[in-house]
Amino acid sequence: MFSDESRFSLQSDCRRTFIWRAPGTRYHQENTIERHRDGGAGWLVWRGIILGSRTDLHVQSVTMTCHIYRDAILEQHIRLFRGAMGAEFLLRDDSARPHRVNIVDECLQSEDITRMDWPAYSPDLNPIEHVWDMLGRRIAARQPPPTCLPELRRALLDEWCNIPQDQIDNLILSMPRRCKACIVSSGRHTPY
Repeated sequence: MFSDESRFSLQSDCRRTFIWRAPGTRYHQENTIERHRDGGAGWLVWRGIILGSRTDLHVQSVTMTCHIYRDAILEQHIRLFRGAMGAEFLLRDDSARPHRVNIVDECLQSEDITRMDWPAYSPDLNPIEHVWDMLGRRIAARQPPPTCLPELRRALLDEWCNIPQDQIDNLILSMPRRCKACIVSSGRHTPY
């Protein structure tokens, strides 16, 4: 299982807004856009993907802590997939600090969940990053866009269900090519 969390906010944090301006007018009012440093109000979203299936979207308003990760994610989502898949189950998380504390390690051991080894400071090849991008693009394309947190939450849940499973499966099946490309490029940029 590939798992990860990401933050979605009401205000876009996209830096792709380009404007043409006359030389020397960079800081004029008409050429500036106010941005909140953290993206404004939003939700922290967790999910997991495997070939042929996915978890429900877990949406929360607070930062992920080791206790939330253990109680809400491991106990309510990952443990169930581990039970259904059996001994072949392998967990790939993003090595974030809340995922690497003793209470999480103890929970994984008690549930006989094996975590994939992934070296620190290595390229993030987790295919779920591309699924985050799909979800973000779907939210951004909604008309009208979400204007409050309950609307954003509903949009996230709806769009998560609308992402075709075959697109997720294709991303997972690309892992051997992604790893090979990363090795060939010595860990530098790849087309993925």
